[in-house]
Amino acid sequence: MSPDPFQTPARPPKSLLRKVGRAIADYDMIREGDRLLLGVSGGKDSLSLLQILIHLQRHAPVRFDLAVLTVDPQIDGFDPSPLVDYYRALGVPHHYVRQPIQEQARTHMDGDSFCAYCARMKRGIMYTICRKEGYGVLVLAQHLDDLAESLLMSLFHGGQLRTMKAHYRNDAGDVRIIRPLVYVRERQTAAFAASAGLPVVPDSCPACFSAPTRRQHMKALLAREERENPHLFSNLLHAMRPLMLEGGIPD
Repeated sequence: MSPDPFQTPARPPKSLLRKVGRAIADYDMIREGDRLLLGVSGGKDSLSLLQILIHLQRHAPVRFDLAVLTVDPQIDGFDPSPLVDYYRALGVPHHYVRQPIQEQARTHMDGDSFCAYCARMKRGIMYTICRKEGYGVLVLAQHLDDLAESLLMSLFHGGQLRTMKAHYRNDAGDVRIIRPLVYVRERQTAAFAASAGLPVVPDSCPACFSAPTRRQHMKALLAREERENPHLFSNLLHAMRPLMLEGGIPD
């Protein structure tokens, strides 16, 4: 018998599977026959979510297709290209798009932060691939910490009560966007990625780490508060639930 050419996926811990399964059920994220495209940056969160979705694809009663997309923004010091071999080893259909986003930002960015410009450009590429290849669901890997940070940023700097949405349709109405990690803490994906030896791309965006950002400030603020109040994130999740439906932060 010839050896299996595919890498055996890592089994996610039950604590992760429970939270993702509950979010999928609560927000009706994955339906029979869906074709999912997962955006994978190479960070711990998206690589963890890939393993979780592979597990669900094999064991959940709902049948769905899964493929991945990595957008390479061609930033010095960031090379996600080794992920292509990883996808092949897992036997997962994949798309890899290279676009000089950092170079384009120098001439096209107007009043935006680079992070916001890059995110908008990547989202446009994701929608294009979804339409071209027939994927009806775009999967993103933001977790509960991301939602809490977005809530504080919106309150402090925008004067609005908003956060990211768990499940919604894009403006054109032809792609559903889902975030299955909305109940998951960042430390859970970090622990899983480390224990499973996932091929995390170091500093998934060096341009974002070159200077302190508002999001980093909110992350530090929440960490300080959580040391005093261990129930902080469960309270924040309870408060954010209505905001996570349609009508949250525009993407």
